[in-house]
Amino acid sequence: MARLVIQTEGFGSRVLELHLGNNRVGRDDDCEFVIDHPTVSTLHCELNLTGDGIYVHDCDSTNGTFVSGEPVMEAWLDPGQTLRLGDVELLVESTTATIAIPKIERAAPKPSSAVFADGSLPCPRHLGQRATFKCTSCREVMCGDCVKMMRLKGGQPLFLCCQCHQKCERIASDPIKEKKRFSGLFQETVRFVFGRGKSKK
Repeated sequence: MARLVIQTEGFGSRVLELHLGNNRVGRDDDCEFVIDHPTVSTLHCELNLTGDGIYVHDCDSTNGTFVSGEPVMEAWLDPGQTLRLGDVELLVESTTATIAIPKIERAAPKPSSAVFADGSLPCPRHLGQRATFKCTSCREVMCGDCVKMMRLKGGQPLFLCCQCHQKCERIASDPIKEKKRFSGLFQETVRFVFGRGKSKK
């Protein structure tokens, strides 16, 4: 479990246990982790937990975000480093993402009889939009507005299911276009092959 421990006096060694994805930190009650301190901004920073570790992003805070004493706007965190938000110091205890998903009996989304003219499925939550992603675990389909995207080391995106938070893969969103694209490529190939045998007059 990814954990950060507040070392500043007055917080009683409070522990921040991050969940997979985006964790907002600040004074605002809407943040996942509220730190009530005058040097901490309303939305101070975001701690993104991925399979690669914790990535901190400063949200234009007033008093800055520091990693091991150095001011940063974005940085990867390592165990043993200190993260300072204003005058509040936290120790990075662990950066490991532990995914433990309890088995929950939930009602499956009502299947829609509506299918787009090209044969693609609608998103169960946004019926006017095509489903462009499918979860590799629960097999849920969803549109781009539903899927959660995270950035991994190296800049590669990771897409997560909005239901079970497991990895999603892209699915074909327009079978007819794919068919037309293949058909067009085939016709061009045939035209090229047979066209080569014709002699110029």
